[in-house]
Amino acid sequence: MSRPVIGVTCYVEPAAFTVWRMPSALLPYAYIEHIERAGGQPVILPPAGEPGRLVERLDGLVVAGGGDIDPARYDAAPHGETGYVREFRDEAEFELVRAALAADLPFLGICRGLQVLNVALGGTLHQHLPDVVGHSGHSPAPGEFGHLPVRVTAGSRLAEVLRAEKIDAAHYHHQAADRLGEGLTVSATGDDGSVEALELPGHRFTLGVQWHPEAGEEGHLFEALVAACRADGARSTRAG
Repeated sequence: MSRPVIGVTCYVEPAAFTVWRMPSALLPYAYIEHIERAGGQPVILPPAGEPGRLVERLDGLVVAGGGDIDPARYDAAPHGETGYVREFRDEAEFELVRAALAADLPFLGICRGLQVLNVALGGTLHQHLPDVVGHSGHSPAPGEFGHLPVRVTAGSRLAEVLRAEKIDAAHYHHQAADRLGEGLTVSATGDDGSVEALELPGHRFTLGVQWHPEAGEEGHLFEALVAACRADGARSTRAG
């Protein structure tokens, strides 16, 4: 059976390689490794052109982590801690996610990806989670993951995927879902009440997690995404 084609969104940031330092489309390689190990064919999707039209050529979509969403997209003024806003990335990913939802394309949102999903469906965000939960454990220091427990909602799709009621997860986020987007349900929370996973019942596979599964060795989420892509309706399977 051919590998389902999994598109992964990426950053555009200055990067250094060999003798060069220049703006680059880049993605932590752990995303690629997890998708490949799960049986998918990863393809990096830069925020350029007409990304929504790519949906018909993909079997699945991962929206990766990144900077904050422009709060104007959910009718909020920017918080002093809101940063790394990239309007071109917002524009591309919102177009891509809306097209993916309309096509019922299997979808996994990671960290920022959960937030894009929530806002795309009309939800809002807490712009600085420490203001809400009273601690900075979800993002303890620049470039350092916080390891906090996540409680999984019984009976959810996420519980089926993870086969656990509680996991320790690698967190690196200072924002989180506040008001939920239309149709979304909470499928995991932190001990402090933070929303840590969302899913969209009635869709083939639409799931967002606020933590970073690519930072660990366990690959259940990526395996479940690839399995959903291989279920009936997967484009590459039908084409083959």
